[in-house]
Amino acid sequence: MSSSVQRKRIRKSPAARRAEIVEKAAEIALSEGLECVTLRRIGEELDVRPSLVSHYFPSTEELVAEAFGSAATGELDALLPPAETTGGEGPGTDTATERLAAFFARTSGPAWNDISRLWINARHLTRYRPSLRERVARQEDAWRGRLGALVEVGVRRGEFRTQEEPSVVAVQILVVLDGLGADGGADSDTLPPAVARMAVTWAEGELGLQRGALGPHP
Repeated sequence: MSSSVQRKRIRKSPAARRAEIVEKAAEIALSEGLECVTLRRIGEELDVRPSLVSHYFPSTEELVAEAFGSAATGELDALLPPAETTGGEGPGTDTATERLAAFFARTSGPAWNDISRLWINARHLTRYRPSLRERVARQEDAWRGRLGALVEVGVRRGEFRTQEEPSVVAVQILVVLDGLGADGGADSDTLPPAVARMAVTWAEGELGLQRGALGPHP
């Protein structure tokens, strides 16, 4: 004799449900653009009512800002992971030069192209979306802070030599990378090698490093 057992619908905790919504919104933002993030779209993707999504995010504007913040934070942690110890100076950690070289090595390929497009997309939309404008500014501060801290460690250790403040060097590196993304249509593999490597070349010169210290030259 056969019997059927109706599966109980698993009720997710508020924290888990919110995280699921943000994760799906960030995924859509990266693949299709922030304009495609709507309460209805997220509800369809997760097979829940839009009213459930709006329970956590009363407006699309809030969800768009959170989606960008989630994607940008993930990008920062993947491209420039936090130092293993405070100040990045514990035993067994990579040198500041090695960490900076690894950072530049990661700023190429499909994943980098996707996040570059998202940053361009977000900065354009900040003209009309105050919540997103605040989140973009917060993420920019996080980027400058972490990269500036890495440069400061390198200077303190004697690996880097520069006349500029570490925070200024960090901004300059990011400006070059942003410019390359915009000029190349946010598709780094379409740029001539010498152009794609401009940020690396500039950083080596500014930080008093030998040519090739931050990666092979074309």
